[in-house]
Amino acid sequence: MLPNRRTAAAIGAVALAGALFAAAPAQADNASPAPAAPKTAKSAPKGDGAKAICKRLPKTQTRISTAIDRLNGDVTVPGSVARLEQRVANAQTAGHTEVHTYLNDRLTFRKSLLPTLQKRQDDLKAVSTWCSAQGSK
Repeated sequence: MLPNRRTAAAIGAVALAGALFAAAPAQADNASPAPAAPKTAKSAPKGDGAKAICKRLPKTQTRISTAIDRLNGDVTVPGSVARLEQRVANAQTAGHTEVHTYLNDRLTFRKSLLPTLQKRQDDLKAVSTWCSAQGSK
């Protein structure tokens, strides 16, 4: 009869510990302070940010030019369209259909970046002219 009492005591201790652990998070949630008042919404912009755009213009132009040069690079340039085209061809030759599909989708996206960046570059030329006329550059 002695082992049964020990077994019952062990089971009771485990049940008690489980009940305490289960109740602790619930008590912690109830004991937490009331949530802080919501932060006030930020106000609407008062201007168009032209001064900041003119200030960042040289860096922005450099970043876009660098990206265009990279995309137009040859097979040896990481990130170029030509390099990714080569990888797509290699995957197709090797018969790696899933890799080919993945790389081909990346290639489609990368090719779509070029006209977007060229349009941004043209837009920045107009912004540069405007900034110069305003005396902000």
